[in-house]
Amino acid sequence: MLNRAVEDQMKKLAAVTSVMLMAAAEAMAQDQSSRPARRVLVSLPDRKLAVLENDRVLRTFDVAVGAPQSPTPTGSFQIVNHISNPTWYYKGKVVGPGPGNPVGTRWMGLSFAGYGIHGTNVPNSIGKNVSHGCIRLRNSDIEQLFELLAVGDQVELHGERNAEIAMLFPAAPANLVAKNVQSVAAYATAADNQ
Repeated sequence: MLNRAVEDQMKKLAAVTSVMLMAAAEAMAQDQSSRPARRVLVSLPDRKLAVLENDRVLRTFDVAVGAPQSPTPTGSFQIVNHISNPTWYYKGKVVGPGPGNPVGTRWMGLSFAGYGIHGTNVPNSIGKNVSHGCIRLRNSDIEQLFELLAVGDQVELHGERNAEIAMLFPAAPANLVAKNVQSVAAYATAADNQ
């Protein structure tokens, strides 16, 4: 008799919980549908990411991209999941949330299986092509980006500069690049002479 009463209470609790979860999911869906769709453009050669809404730039970020032996795929994808404090799984290794997690504090999975936009436990890698193919941001940046994006938002990964990318991320003037190369060469020569 007691077991029957407990079982009935558990069924009622499960029913109430499922109704609450459905209501919360509906509220979240309505909240996301009330904002315009956002688009993410990533320039792999520039190692930069821009968030656009109605063709207006909301924010830009520096990123790390895939290394030559594990390049970032190019094309159009969608965000398919959105995870705070993710667990990292790779070739039998599992790293839970925390400072040692290679994907940092946030993960946004793409519709290209295994690839995503995430944080890092190696912040000095940002601006380089060193990842396993994912788009990597500093944890403080991924936390801001995470709040701007939702499941379903479009992500475009560009391997070459086009007119839109050039407008978003103007290239450094050639004379500035040449001057920096000369400065680095002069610094290296001076260091060699010491």
